[in-house]
Amino acid sequence: MSSARGSVALLTWQGCDVTVEVVVIGSANADVVVQVERRPAPGETVLGSDTVLAAGGKGANAAVAAALQDARVALLGALGEDQHGELLRGSMSRAGVELGLVRATKRPTGAAYITVTPDGENTIVVSPGANAAVDVEQVEAARQTIADAKVLLASLEVPLPAVERAVALAKEAGTRPVLNLSPVAKLSRQTLAALDPLVVNEHEAQWLMDGETDLSKLLELGPRSAVVTLGSKGALVIEPSGTTEVSSPKVAAVDTTGAGDAFVGALVTQLAAGNDLVTAARRAVRVAAVSVTRPGAQASYPTRGEVDSVRGMV
Repeated sequence: MSSARGSVALLTWQGCDVTVEVVVIGSANADVVVQVERRPAPGETVLGSDTVLAAGGKGANAAVAAALQDARVALLGALGEDQHGELLRGSMSRAGVELGLVRATKRPTGAAYITVTPDGENTIVVSPGANAAVDVEQVEAARQTIADAKVLLASLEVPLPAVERAVALAKEAGTRPVLNLSPVAKLSRQTLAALDPLVVNEHEAQWLMDGETDLSKLLELGPRSAVVTLGSKGALVIEPSGTTEVSSPKVAAVDTTGAGDAFVGALVTQLAAGNDLVTAARRAVRVAAVSVTRPGAQASYPTRGEVDSVRGMV
């Protein structure tokens, strides 16, 4: 399949010829990471560590996390034909992610510039690059793969029209649509109504609800269910029948980069396996907890066996 679109010309792309349980539509970025003692104030320069280059991006991260938890997963995304693109292809391939739905474009591979402080917290600036090439046409071409999957997972570091079309196709086909609303944006009522669940953190939830702090009111926006991630405290599962607090194991955090993506990747793996949302969230907080004890995003994600072998993580 080929077309010419100026700076985002489609160079190579082929459909996914295997059946997968999970389709992830989202970004793939090269993470450029620097450790700092503290974040600089406006106009200030702070010295940091040597730069570390690693594979990241919300879509690629979630796909890798799912694959390492033994899901059959495909990424629907875009990469540049550059060294960063090769880094990401290698990382995802080694984890077992199917790449047949990934475009190659003339734009540079997306990049995330990350600072990490000693407490493990991070700040991130994302340059979308090739991720901006993901469009409705590409989603339409993946219609059958989405229909054959059990779960569609979307995040918002790729253009919103493509995400909303993917959710609509999933709903039409009976594939369970899950959306991690990060970075936060306004969704159409139709998209919100299809989600089962909507996944957000506390800040994103309050933004969606115009500052409302009662998280149970998220369902009033339309989703069939919601999960609010609470960092080291775990997660809150919100269903029409009520809310359930899911606590996280206590760990010593080294780097929280990509922890939310590890959570959602593990969550959809459990949903694809037929588990209920609370059970899925319980497993997901444990996967995320293991990930923050290691540096990096994809490099920090545990396999299913590693999670099972850690005491208190099963």
